[in-house]
Amino acid sequence: MVVINQKHNLNSEENNSPEICLNSNLKRWFSRNVGFWKSNRTYFLDESQKTYNLCMNLKIEALENKSQWESHYKFTWHPEKKYNFFEENPHFKEQGEMRAFLRGHQLVRENFYLSSVEGISNIRQVDEHEMIFESSYENWYILEHTRLIDSDNYRYRVIYSWKNNKLKIVENHHEIKIIK
Repeated sequence: MVVINQKHNLNSEENNSPEICLNSNLKRWFSRNVGFWKSNRTYFLDESQKTYNLCMNLKIEALENKSQWESHYKFTWHPEKKYNFFEENPHFKEQGEMRAFLRGHQLVRENFYLSSVEGISNIRQVDEHEMIFESSYENWYILEHTRLIDSDNYRYRVIYSWKNNKLKIVENHHEIKIIK
């Protein structure tokens, strides 16, 4: 796997003007994700050769920020009920919070789901409904596809996670928007 943006370069353009860095399509797409989601998940774990099904509650909030050219978000999650999954796989966070902001075609994260390190996810837009996020940190390479469906009432996410160039985790998330 290729390590992505380990130098944490936030802008690829020499001209640093907000008009160039601002990507209104990304900002609009992220605003469509704001709300409270019921996330039905399936995890396929290579190491244990086990499959787990669980339901998580996910809240995505838009935060006020100092710069009108950056969009800031807060993601919080917790399980719908108690699952053995988190006891059997303690590197997964049962509940938590992540803050992030958009800068150009990158999501700058205060932390990642499998780690507390900060970093950057590069974003590619497939169409007006789907984004692909690529991240690398602590020997992990993560590829996430997120698609909004049916007037943004549903999201489908598939996440592939490689550690040291070996596929370790495949996740499928079917999410239903509960509150906008």
